[in-house]
Amino acid sequence: MKEEVKLMKGNEAIAHAAIRYGADGYFGYPITPQSEVLETLEAEMPWETTGMVVLQAESEVASINMVYGGAATGKAVMTSSSSPGVSLMQEGISYLAASELPALIVNVMRGGPGLGTIQPSQADYFQATKGGGHGDYHLIVLAPSSVQEMADFVGLGFDLSFKYRTPAMILADGIVGQMMEKVVLPEQRPRRTDEEIRRQCPWAITGKTPGRGHNVVTSLELDSALMEKNNERFQATYREIEKNEVRYEAYGIEDAEYLIVAFGSIARICRKAIDEARKEGVKVGIIRPITLWPFPYEAIREASKNVKGVLCVELNAGQMIEDVRLAVDQNIPVCHYGRMGGIVPNPQEVLDALRRDFIEKA
Repeated sequence: MKEEVKLMKGNEAIAHAAIRYGADGYFGYPITPQSEVLETLEAEMPWETTGMVVLQAESEVASINMVYGGAATGKAVMTSSSSPGVSLMQEGISYLAASELPALIVNVMRGGPGLGTIQPSQADYFQATKGGGHGDYHLIVLAPSSVQEMADFVGLGFDLSFKYRTPAMILADGIVGQMMEKVVLPEQRPRRTDEEIRRQCPWAITGKTPGRGHNVVTSLELDSALMEKNNERFQATYREIEKNEVRYEAYGIEDAEYLIVAFGSIARICRKAIDEARKEGVKVGIIRPITLWPFPYEAIREASKNVKGVLCVELNAGQMIEDVRLAVDQNIPVCHYGRMGGIVPNPQEVLDALRRDFIEKA
């Protein structure tokens, strides 16, 4: 299949991109606002065309453990869920990280805590970027702000996950998951053969092979000294990721007097607020982190050097702002504007917050 332009939801784009990437398996459980991922895969029936396994598990716990098993064999496997469901997956995600296994996890965030609301949120930032499960680990976290990026980040997430042998997460919000836009889908990749998997993933459990015996993939190490060495290896991998894989988008920062930092769908709203501010003669720019981990500290540090203030805008009570404050010089004021409970601000509200916190105080 060649590249083609289609109109679809962000969740649907995830499903189509997974098929075209040549993913070997999807294991998931329905939960609003991401159920269309599983529904689209079931409708497309890729097991008849590419051989991709699609299975609705009995729970989120079951689905992440199916991913764990598939990843251990070197397969490109994934799951998707929304905030409460991803909370249930945290133990399995920690096992994947400790076993140094590649996998793709999609979280289309909804408002919480608890079961909360089915409306959009960005309140899983801490869970995703700080390692929501137990132990010292990180996920590669990609934050899409468009349907196109939902599609693009499937391949990117899988590629980075296999490159560094660590799980990757697409951290979307309910707006991006549910909205419809034009998207260019990638060409169909062939699924890897078993021989290619053995060659590319020598660590994988592939059955008994001549001169090799059976592999064992596990997150368990009872010798504390060896477990420390494992952790040192993990941390070295994370430093390499921080060095090589920081991604962000900048807009209007060259002459900015004020800087906004926002990710996902809210960054689009902030772009409109910035355009309105510039019509009024107020020079505002934005840094949109694409990788929430590794976080673009240096880019934000450089962009904020000559501004009068930094406004962090999120659909939560204030989470990414902690990383923004680490990036910005302590002499530059940093404020937060956020809405919770599934309420999404409009550009005027963002502009009003910028005026209230900085412009009117200047």
